[in-house]
Amino acid sequence: MFKRLSEEDFAVLRGPLESGRQSPHSLAFVLILGIFLQALFFYLTYYIAGKYTIYPNFESIQKIHMRITAVLVLLSVVFAIPAVFKRTEKIQYFLSIVVTQNFAVFVYLSALFFLGEDDDATVEPLVNVTWITLSIGVFVFLATFIRFYLLLQKGYYRKGSKSEELRGKFETTSYIPIAFIGSIGIVFLIQSVMKLGSSGFSDMLFYVFLPLGLFYALLFVLPEQLVILYCKIRFESFQFDERGYLQSANVSGNSRKMK
Repeated sequence: MFKRLSEEDFAVLRGPLESGRQSPHSLAFVLILGIFLQALFFYLTYYIAGKYTIYPNFESIQKIHMRITAVLVLLSVVFAIPAVFKRTEKIQYFLSIVVTQNFAVFVYLSALFFLGEDDDATVEPLVNVTWITLSIGVFVFLATFIRFYLLLQKGYYRKGSKSEELRGKFETTSYIPIAFIGSIGIVFLIQSVMKLGSSGFSDMLFYVFLPLGLFYALLFVLPEQLVILYCKIRFESFQFDERGYLQSANVSGNSRKMK
């Protein structure tokens, strides 16, 4: 679906690369930092939030997630080595996406596990809340991805195609449908959660709704991360040379075909 778009249509997405925030060296630092943060989040999720939870299949989820996290930690060490990431920056970028979304999984599970610690909690409502929250997550991802694609088609991410003022207005109005449907989903979510009972609104706000908000926020940025990964695979201008400098942009808009 992106093959009809030229390199010029993705030009603005080079911004994080040009600034160095998503350069291979910066991502290497993020991966190393992520090793310690993932260990911390694993402890908080399974030994604090899930200490007394009745959430179904808790032990199986813990074992599977521990193995996945261990693999991510090992790969993070490998792809933080300059000799490795200089030759495999596309894989390193993909790994950074997976690690980021692993944090989304941590905060999501911590919210569900906390609900399972309530004295009045039962398995069936927990399963219902899981399906509702996952459905909202799928909607957030699909709606954001479709919106992102439409913006690309309209030339929103071309250099100098619109003034900053016009961009700001378009961004504001384009969120209205997503916000409306998302609000409906949140209403159903609140109704389902309240059926479980709670230890107080402040606890629910901090341990349930805040983590779920972070979960959806990370899903919200996932489409842009995937599109940048696509650009790194397709266009040389989204790649770095061996010295760590970003390749020059092809202003003509001609692209190198994907292999």
